[in-house]
Amino acid sequence: MTHVNLLRKWMYALLAFLLVLTICLWKETQKGSFFTLKTDSQGHLPLKIWIWRTSKLHTVQDAAAPGTTDAPLPTKTVQVAAKKNVSVMPAIKVWNKNSSSKNLILRLQKVRKNYLSINKYHVSYTGPKNAVKHSPEEVLCQLRKRLNFQMISKLDGPFSTSEWEAVLPRRNISTEVGQLGRCAVVSSAGSIKSSRLGPEIDSHDAVLRFNGAPTRGFEADVGVKTTIRLVNSQLITVEEEKFLTDPQYNLGTLIVWDPAPYHADVYQWYRRPDYNFFKAYKHYRRKYPGQPFYILNPHMQWQLWDILQENAPEDMQPNPPSSGMLGIAIMLNFCDEVDVYEFLPSKRQTDMCHYYQKLYDQACTMGAYHPLLFEKNMVKHLNRGTDEAIYTHGKVTLTGLRNVQC
Repeated sequence: MTHVNLLRKWMYALLAFLLVLTICLWKETQKGSFFTLKTDSQGHLPLKIWIWRTSKLHTVQDAAAPGTTDAPLPTKTVQVAAKKNVSVMPAIKVWNKNSSSKNLILRLQKVRKNYLSINKYHVSYTGPKNAVKHSPEEVLCQLRKRLNFQMISKLDGPFSTSEWEAVLPRRNISTEVGQLGRCAVVSSAGSIKSSRLGPEIDSHDAVLRFNGAPTRGFEADVGVKTTIRLVNSQLITVEEEKFLTDPQYNLGTLIVWDPAPYHADVYQWYRRPDYNFFKAYKHYRRKYPGQPFYILNPHMQWQLWDILQENAPEDMQPNPPSSGMLGIAIMLNFCDEVDVYEFLPSKRQTDMCHYYQKLYDQACTMGAYHPLLFEKNMVKHLNRGTDEAIYTHGKVTLTGLRNVQC
């Protein structure tokens, strides 16, 4: 009897050992090491890769599965089984430069179709559409050769009056700003909140900000330096009193832009601006005559739109580019190198539209009125930085136009 009890004890101990061993082996199958695998120029894997996951083998095909509505889409980093003792790094998901309207949620797909049918600005684009996949260098050459970076002057038709001559800046903006080295374009996106990017942003030679984006109270995330502030005509028209009294609008150089009819001449636009901001502009200039304040020539916005459409895989919203894309183009003209922050969302991506307001809408990231989806595709295509910089800092690095050999 004693021998039988002892045998039972040994059997129980052996079963317990086998159970622990099974659990440990199962946990090991859940683990995996990660490394970055480069894909071809279209973002496809050159061959099939196996992932070890819960004791099953799965095949990884294209990183961006067709028809998916998730955004931003995973691009050039995938999870792959590797040897043990390799350090573990998270899979990186960044903006896919081949994104299309299929990646929009249904609501935004409907909004895009509505804008296509409305065509408020009478867009009649006849140029090529995605005929050839241009290289980043070729796209930069398009921007350099075809964009008019001029501001309104007294030589522009309806502005050649004594009243306008008294308020328009006397110095050319190129003289005012000068040739700049490293520049930063700071998006107002909610994802820049808690980024702690302020010191890095301020380390640049020049910084561009948008509309009413404040620095006070957000210095740790967005910095304090302001060299140029690009504002839309709606801001200075609807919020004229605040625009006249808020001291943040007295820093750096101001540029205002207003949506114009498609490739309209200055006379047509002057008679029918989207927001009649001219009175507010004159009021500001008389109050602050020493503050550099320019009006962007309306030709540029549609020249930029044409280039975006030529490089887009489908029809874009027939509405002007966003302030963000206009600001990027402007700084590409002035600077040797441009770092753009949170135009392409980082790991902090959120539906919060602005870091200083509690307003939530996915349209602020993916676009509704503006062709933001296609703008981001182009910026990702032009990026000469790394996917890791986008993932961690929302940072894209672009080459200034004067450094491009065309």
